[in-house]
Amino acid sequence: MAESTGESDAAMELEVWCAGEDWCPVTTTSSLIGKKWHPVIIHRLLEHGPSGFNELKDDVDGISSKVLSESLEDLGEKQLVRRTVVSEKPYRVEYSLTTHGESLEPVIYAMRDWGLEHLTEPTDENDANG
Repeated sequence: MAESTGESDAAMELEVWCAGEDWCPVTTTSSLIGKKWHPVIIHRLLEHGPSGFNELKDDVDGISSKVLSESLEDLGEKQLVRRTVVSEKPYRVEYSLTTHGESLEPVIYAMRDWGLEHLTEPTDENDANG
């Protein structure tokens, strides 16, 4: 009895106010995934596939239930994440990436790779001066 929220996985273009400007694609992508937890949620769904709410909460260390819920709702409205009711009793919902969400894979992995190359654990000296 899987039900979707109705968002289409069909490839589509986004209508944006800045279309035609050379900086517009960066701005638009940033507006879709620019919130703190959005790229992490997308990364977890890329890595682990469809997941229930509690699974995602466990996979996204440090996020509150409220923020996860709001983030999933926002990602759903942006047609990046699909919410599917898996069962009514007990009530269970599963979250997965739409085709649009999956198409962010190279962006998310580029962010991960950049971080792996350029980020390091803080030293005690940096902590004291930070």
